[in-house]
Amino acid sequence: MLGKGEFGRIRDLLAPLSGKGAFELVDDAGVLSETLGHEIVVTTDTIVSGVHFQGSEPPEEIAAKLLRVNLSDLAAMGTKPICYTLNWSLPSSYDDEWVGSFCAGLKVQQEIFGIYLLGGDSTSTPGPACLTATLFGHVPRGQVLRRAGTKLGETIFVSGTIGDGALGLLAEQGMLADLDKALARKLIGRYRIPEPRIGLGIALRGRASAAADISDGLLADIGHLTELAGLGAEVKMSDIPLSSGARSALAKNGELWQVIVGGGDDYELVFTGEPGLSDTLINIGVNITAIGKITAEPSVRLIGSNGNIMQVSKKGYCHS
Repeated sequence: MLGKGEFGRIRDLLAPLSGKGAFELVDDAGVLSETLGHEIVVTTDTIVSGVHFQGSEPPEEIAAKLLRVNLSDLAAMGTKPICYTLNWSLPSSYDDEWVGSFCAGLKVQQEIFGIYLLGGDSTSTPGPACLTATLFGHVPRGQVLRRAGTKLGETIFVSGTIGDGALGLLAEQGMLADLDKALARKLIGRYRIPEPRIGLGIALRGRASAAADISDGLLADIGHLTELAGLGAEVKMSDIPLSSGARSALAKNGELWQVIVGGGDDYELVFTGEPGLSDTLINIGVNITAIGKITAEPSVRLIGSNGNIMQVSKKGYCHS
């Protein structure tokens, strides 16, 4: 039985997701309206089967991750999301049922974050599935958060808990078999469906000196901030906030601290500012923790409970 084909999928599955300026996806391009007094912020991320997802996950979860990793980039720049474009290259095994479930997942995320589909492209491929979303958002002119701006002596803060994403991947791969099953499921959930901190990012406008989302790894992403400022950082291992799942995993295998600080896929925010900054964010809906300070000495140093520098084998993901 023949499937819907490219144009049938666009008409029946994607057009219902479209919004203002998309013209129900019948034109060659979409139109993004200008918002007076605001700047447009654009980000894009690609996820590939076998690299960023295993292919066995429910399509709805893959859709959620695709949009949420992009939304996390917008959060790190203090941006309110508006819409997105979607490109996919799918093998023939990704049939109409899979695509329908994937689009249903997109709809759920659109409703959660108040965004819509503006346009995109679809192709077939003999290789692994490749999915790309490009997110658009706006921010009042001159208020965008950037990685550049960290100052000497400022405090380093993080949102939420750290290490859950990387530990969740290990749990999904069966490498945390001795961990309580309920805790393992929570870690896997954090890996599969991250939580972009949109509200926090907006609240940090004019308050934080610099910010980034934690996708490459905590120490690596702190390094992105300090390198741009020509400075360094000291982070206290004991101050890094951990979930109950991460604490349990660490108690069973003390070497997992390397994964926690360098594994990435947390999609929390790391940002810098005056020590009292966290006091202004108590009603933001996510815990904020001070974990270190910006120093004149270059490099990012992790300080153990004994006050000594801990030797980190890998500070984060390398994109090369």
